[in-house]
Amino acid sequence: MLKCIFHITVNKIALKKKTVKPLIFLTNDDGFYSEGIAALSRHLKELGQIFVVAPDREQSATSLSLTLHHPLRVKKIKANTYAVDGTPADCVYLAVRKLLPRKPSLLISGINKGPNLGQQDISYSGTVAGAIQGTFLQIPSVAISLLHDETEKFSFDIAAKITYRMVKELLRKKLPEGVTLNINIPPLPIKGVKIVKLGQKRYNPRIIEKKDPRKNIYYWIGTGNPKAKGDKDSDVMVAKKGYITITPLHTDLTDYKLIKLPLFKNIMASLKDETF
Repeated sequence: MLKCIFHITVNKIALKKKTVKPLIFLTNDDGFYSEGIAALSRHLKELGQIFVVAPDREQSATSLSLTLHHPLRVKKIKANTYAVDGTPADCVYLAVRKLLPRKPSLLISGINKGPNLGQQDISYSGTVAGAIQGTFLQIPSVAISLLHDETEKFSFDIAAKITYRMVKELLRKKLPEGVTLNINIPPLPIKGVKIVKLGQKRYNPRIIEKKDPRKNIYYWIGTGNPKAKGDKDSDVMVAKKGYITITPLHTDLTDYKLIKLPLFKNIMASLKDETF
């Protein structure tokens, strides 16, 4: 009798473990109220338990910056949704260390309102940075960005449906350690999907000078007109042609090919006899 009860109890515990849904953590740089993150929440809820921890306002181009000189405040908007008065990187740290009930199975940053293509975008982007911060914390992480159509309309629900299919696969097979996926979704009609390298978007923004009522000068960094540069297989060119682009980014930025260059040997030699 006791043996039978023991087996039933063990089976119940095993069943509970099997039925725990994956925790999918959503963040962005557009703010917790954005259409993109709302679309993801709607479409991904059947795949897991959704938690949103995102900035309380737009935090575009904040990259991996952290708030270190004033306290961070968190507001619970509703069940499983929190707004933080900080950057996407702040949001990821707070979520993982304080707000989430357990470590996420997957982090998705987005859906960003606009592309994150090329070396410059992925360096400045708060959306991409949110995903990279997740990778730093050993969480499989993906950044999703959306291009608008000719009428400047963003099809967030379509992008969320595409993301759903990718997330389903990523929950089954985890990303390699240190890798973040940067994904850009073009407007309809979508021709297909390509794994691509980074191109460039060379910015030349206007610096706008103004004076405040007390005659003090201040500046705005304008948007300018970025120019896409890259070969036909780069993300900036492939996305233009109507393909979903997937670029694996690695947190290790070391250029291993250059380590053995004579230049560096000469630098080391110049310091060899130096007394420090």
